[in-house]
Amino acid sequence: MSDTPFGFGLPPEEPENGDEGKKKGNQGGQGGPNPFGFPGMGLPGGAGGPGGADNPFAAMFGSMNPNDLGAAFQQLGQMLSYEGGPVNWDMAKDIARQTVAQGTADGVRDASVGLAEKSAVEEAVRLADHWLDGVTSLPSGAATAVAWSRAEWVEATLPVWKELVDPVAERVGAAMGSVLPEEMQAMAGPLLGMMRSMGGAMFGQQIGQAVGVLAGEVVGSTDIGLPLGPAGKAALLPLNIESFGKDLGVSSDEVRLYLALREAAHARLFAHVPWLRSHLFGAVEGYARGIKVDTSKLEDVVGQLDPSNPEQLQEALQGGMFQPQDTPEQKAALARLETALALVEGWVDAVVHEAAKPRLTSADAMRETMRRRRASGGPAEQTFATLIGLELRPRRLRDASRLWASLTDARGVDGRDGLWEHPDMLPTASDLDDPDGFVHREQLDFSEIDKMLGEAAEKRDQRERGGDQGEGEEKK
Repeated sequence: MSDTPFGFGLPPEEPENGDEGKKKGNQGGQGGPNPFGFPGMGLPGGAGGPGGADNPFAAMFGSMNPNDLGAAFQQLGQMLSYEGGPVNWDMAKDIARQTVAQGTADGVRDASVGLAEKSAVEEAVRLADHWLDGVTSLPSGAATAVAWSRAEWVEATLPVWKELVDPVAERVGAAMGSVLPEEMQAMAGPLLGMMRSMGGAMFGQQIGQAVGVLAGEVVGSTDIGLPLGPAGKAALLPLNIESFGKDLGVSSDEVRLYLALREAAHARLFAHVPWLRSHLFGAVEGYARGIKVDTSKLEDVVGQLDPSNPEQLQEALQGGMFQPQDTPEQKAALARLETALALVEGWVDAVVHEAAKPRLTSADAMRETMRRRRASGGPAEQTFATLIGLELRPRRLRDASRLWASLTDARGVDGRDGLWEHPDMLPTASDLDDPDGFVHREQLDFSEIDKMLGEAAEKRDQRERGGDQGEGEEKK
């Protein structure tokens, strides 16, 4: 588990190979050491240089002439006067959009989606849904299909990022503010206020950069295993799909269709398993509740801070002043989240492969590409490590996919999908260690599961009949 959500904590050790060190420094997770772009922190002649990949504020402060410094310091004043929640989301949005505007490392810049691309996405999702009808009992969850630019992805997903990240940021902020005794808090009021403002700005900077970078990598709204977009919409990013399939030797139509299958499969799961979304987000909140801060170290550093020196506070933050500690609560929450995400991704992988295998010649190659993407640290792993401090294990995804495929063989499509009726019916982390054992163990009482499935189906039918009766009475 990563000990440094939002980049708080000790900076990564600089390896002997300087190039490798720079590469790691640009990947997020620990956060850039100089996010504010002041002299020596991203301005011309300073460390990092203007426009550096590790400095998302470069677009704001880099390459300035003296006439621009007034505006820069005014912007700093706005950051320090921030009095909102634990994250400065206005700043996060601005930085995310600036990061998107700078383009990706391969030089590809964002562009508006044309009518032909929109039509191609709509057709791909329509066909994908048709294919999925034959391999899952869950009905379509995508009422509409949309094609997004990277900037549109940022705009559409920010509300969910807020819901996901705020609990963690709030817990870290509360731990920061609770260090001083009550009698000292009044005396340190200006310092604490500045720390809260700086904390909100730093969270906003870190999140904005991470979301902006992620917008250049994702191919849809469910890449990280969570539903980031509006309910009922299947979304694909044509520009990123083109980059994704560039070196695969597969036609663009097949790449788009395979990714549409994955997006549509995710949409079905989140639309028709009502408890799943809250279960996943609850695991993140559970992790946040377990965050502890090394108060002894914090107390030592707080007494040495100069409230008039923002750079000193920034250095303290990046130097591990608020480094969270591992706790049993965090480990339990990590296990829940990791298992749930593995089950979601494993189900999607198994169902999509079953739908694509007879129809797409590239099905096996595309499947392996997606798996390797996750194993090498894809968008999901990077997001949770950078923003929440969780390091997920991609190995579990293969175990979960094998388990769902075995369940299909043993119990059929309805029996497999029926396990989503209630979280208590799903495989556990230990079951992922032995997928075949979960499916075939003799002591597994399928009659009890069938009973639970029957009761759940009966309750669902009763709700539907009640709704039909209510509509009939209204018409009368």
